[in-house]
Amino acid sequence: MLETTERGRDYQERLTTFMDDFVYPAEPVYAEQMAAASSPHTQPQILEDLKAEAKRQGLWNLFHPDPEWGPGLTNLEYAPLAEITGRSIEIAPEAINCNAPDTGNMEVFTRFGTDEHQEKYLRPLLEGTIASAFAMTEPAVASSDATNVEMRMEPTDDGFVLNGRKWFASNGMHPNCRVLIVMGKTSPDAEVHRQQSMLVVDIDAPGVRVERNLPVFGYHDREGHAEITFDDVHVPSKDILKGEGEGFAISQARLGPGRIHHCMRAIGAAERALELMVRRAEARVTFGEKLSDRSNIQDWIAEARIEIDQARLLTLHAADMMDKHGNKVAKNEIAEIKVVAPAMALKIIDRAIQVHGGAGVTGDFPLASMWAHMRTLRLADGPDEVHRRSIARNEIRKYRG
Repeated sequence: MLETTERGRDYQERLTTFMDDFVYPAEPVYAEQMAAASSPHTQPQILEDLKAEAKRQGLWNLFHPDPEWGPGLTNLEYAPLAEITGRSIEIAPEAINCNAPDTGNMEVFTRFGTDEHQEKYLRPLLEGTIASAFAMTEPAVASSDATNVEMRMEPTDDGFVLNGRKWFASNGMHPNCRVLIVMGKTSPDAEVHRQQSMLVVDIDAPGVRVERNLPVFGYHDREGHAEITFDDVHVPSKDILKGEGEGFAISQARLGPGRIHHCMRAIGAAERALELMVRRAEARVTFGEKLSDRSNIQDWIAEARIEIDQARLLTLHAADMMDKHGNKVAKNEIAEIKVVAPAMALKIIDRAIQVHGGAGVTGDFPLASMWAHMRTLRLADGPDEVHRRSIARNEIRKYRG
């Protein structure tokens, strides 16, 4: 039974109203303010206005499962809220302070940060006054296997010295980005999953240099995806998270809830795309017949409805498994949704673009940007192939003597 609670339904109703009354009307204003800005990484005023309104309405930090720091919703309660924000994926998640990678970083600071980390970074992140980035992926190795990470974190008497290069540090170009959580190797001779550690690094620390923003399918996303070099960066020992050799374990703990969030936002994007496709098909006539009366378009609409509902049920099942049994037990379900949801959304968005014709690839509709976000999601938090490998190995293990 994947029913949410009365509290969950209340948040859904309030968030849906917030989207209708504030977020959707803000989309053209956001586009205008970003077009007029001198940098693609500007923080537009309309987004700050939305954040203030979300705070006023109590629609803030809804992702946080710890009642000390947020509303304490379960994964099953929060998942439909992530879906709602996925309908306006560029602005709605940040408008309620539920955007990646800040959500994952806030959970890391909550679970593994010191009192100093929580005061200096967690509280401002929860207030939405700063942003953060997660630096794990590297350009020189296949980072789909996290054990390949090469960044050296040489232990010293009073801390560590970092040397290496990271990229796709999302939020790294955000004007409010103040802190990085960085994964590297402190013990290269240890057991393979105990070589990595995570350190907290100020983005303006000596030796940290943001080299460039990485465009995604030609888009320079507002938060940016930074390539960052670390040249003899000294980090005091107090800024290690959990302890030496704990980096891999922290990354796994961080990714479970994040994958639920991503997948439910993908489902929300697919719902928006389906709505746009149907409205466009109803409004357009070719060769004397509405597009919506053509059998192939009806097939697309029917398939979209089926596939969205399937993906939603699978994702809610994974969320329920995490709540009841923990991330480790639910690892197969989490891997399954990460394969299914982005691919499903991509297919539906692509067909919606086709129904819109030339307009679908322009900025007049959100479809082209949505497609770029969803295509990227098939790589983020582990590519499809890694998740399929994990699912297959778990399945084979059942029958191997």
